[in-house]
Amino acid sequence: MESDAEFRLQRPTVILNGFDIYESKTRLCIVGSNESEGYYRVLRINRTTDDIKALVDDDTSYSRESIQAVVSGIQASGMKLVVANVCGILGFVRFTKGCYISLVTGRKPVALLGGHYVYHVEDTRLLSIAFRPERSDAEERCITRFKNVDLTKNFYYSHTYDITHTLQHNVDMGTVRGGSERTYHSMFVWNYQLICNATQGVGLGAEWTIALIHGYADQSKLSIYGRDVYITLIARRSRVFAGVRYLKRGVNDAGYVANDVETEQIVNMMEVTSFDMPAGRPFSNPSYTAYVQHRGSIPLFWSQETAGIAPKPPIEINVRDPYFVEAGRHFDRLFGRYGTPVIVLNLIKTKERAKRESALGEEFSEGLRYLNQFLPRGRKIRYLAWDMSRAKKNRQDDVLAILEVIAEETLTLTGYFHNGAELYANYTKRRRAGDA
Repeated sequence: MESDAEFRLQRPTVILNGFDIYESKTRLCIVGSNESEGYYRVLRINRTTDDIKALVDDDTSYSRESIQAVVSGIQASGMKLVVANVCGILGFVRFTKGCYISLVTGRKPVALLGGHYVYHVEDTRLLSIAFRPERSDAEERCITRFKNVDLTKNFYYSHTYDITHTLQHNVDMGTVRGGSERTYHSMFVWNYQLICNATQGVGLGAEWTIALIHGYADQSKLSIYGRDVYITLIARRSRVFAGVRYLKRGVNDAGYVANDVETEQIVNMMEVTSFDMPAGRPFSNPSYTAYVQHRGSIPLFWSQETAGIAPKPPIEINVRDPYFVEAGRHFDRLFGRYGTPVIVLNLIKTKERAKRESALGEEFSEGLRYLNQFLPRGRKIRYLAWDMSRAKKNRQDDVLAILEVIAEETLTLTGYFHNGAELYANYTKRRRAGDA
């Protein structure tokens, strides 16, 4: 569970984007490289101990010429190349006995943002630090469970761009604050514990690991009036209170909801690929815009029974909190992440013969009315309940047209991020909508 007391994962100030791993019976050597920058590091690991703190980073930066001598010395000592062209290190993990390194050994580029590549994980490997590990039945079960999480399905990373945060946050960090707080948004880092094992447990620098998000990332090119426009979609799924449908519902006691996903749509042109204009300040390219949406389970204590074979399991509100404390915590975090206004679009059923979803919707509506009485005018939670299922059955309702109206009104109220000055027409339109 993420909390304010959690360790904040630092982003690297230097980049290692390729690794070769050499081994002998007593040692592992990991040679990290950044070929384009001519930057190299070496990590030496003692394989004869179970102490995870026995790793040694020589903390020396090597040039192209000096690293050749180091690699020649490694090979002359009898060490053999066991894994070549590793794309990234996810971190370290320990089960009942012995330690392992989780590696990304295959990748595919899916997007290019400001000159930074975003990759999809294509292949992984779990490498034992021990030369010939003694594996008990319990150890084998743990390894099997670990590998059951298929990291080649919908996991993404970037060496140089922070995909755990929105474009607006990254621009703000790079311009207004001068990059002084280079940390990942740990809520969306799915290998959070593995990185902590490497940085906190072993003491490695942030450049040795990469941060994974789970969700979706893709990029498409459109031609609009003869100009190429690129649309990038990034969906970040929260690792906090995560789980499969039906087994995870509602909110937990810290205010985090199940199936929490942040979706960002970035639109840009590629006349200048970089975020930085030539001879301009960092992140000065004005051709980037972004819009962020958030979805999640209704922030109440509710669940669904899955033991039977009913196609529509009954919905049970487990705890009715008259003060809606956890819902308040949830929206407080949304205010902190996105500001105001927060617009809630509820698409669940409002009319049913036997109350299921509608009962949940009524309780949620009551909760928002309660919370709004404590919020100042202009910052209240805006709530729209629309039974989309009922509208789809009604031939007189054009569902897409209604959604377009909702989208236009929402966009007018919230605005969107533009890496540059806001158009005055958009500003006045948004102000009028806010005053209304």
